[in-house]
Amino acid sequence: MRRSHVFGLTLFLVVLSGTVHAREQGYAIDFLNGEGSTQGIRLAYRPFTHQVAEIPWLGKVDLYWEVSANFWEYGEQNSHQTNYAVSLSPVISKQFATLWDQYPVKWEAGIGVSLVKDRKFAGKDIGSHYQFEDRLGVKVEFGQNNTSSLALRYMHYSNGGLGSNNPGMDFLNIAYAKSF
Repeated sequence: MRRSHVFGLTLFLVVLSGTVHAREQGYAIDFLNGEGSTQGIRLAYRPFTHQVAEIPWLGKVDLYWEVSANFWEYGEQNSHQTNYAVSLSPVISKQFATLWDQYPVKWEAGIGVSLVKDRKFAGKDIGSHYQFEDRLGVKVEFGQNNTSSLALRYMHYSNGGLGSNNPGMDFLNIAYAKSF
């Protein structure tokens, strides 16, 4: 990744962190299974978690931001391709059920931005280094004060038509997150 991209992303995050007041921060580890034989891991930092926002047609929702590094591999072990991405995503979640009267079950959704190292990966030309990171999932919170969660998500990376090609990349993932 070029230094100008790293500097720009860092500056954006510093400005953003000064505008939001959070009670907690956290991290997440995702295991990704994509189309074909694409697999990966996603490491995320959540600088602010569990912000409560009011959306007129949804009511109160939790809002958090996530900065992540994605590591993807495609192909057989002796001849595989590797790709990397960094992402910034706002995510909203809302409780819709409770398991065993103590574990909140929430849906979550978000659309963020991502910078991908290689445009050509997994037999595709994804058209641009700049991608949108879309997610839709369900999570269960547990642990002391519900500070841990397990999530099952569908994630889609697409350039939204900004590039000449836009086949997208799809992943199913399972994630563990912890707030502190």
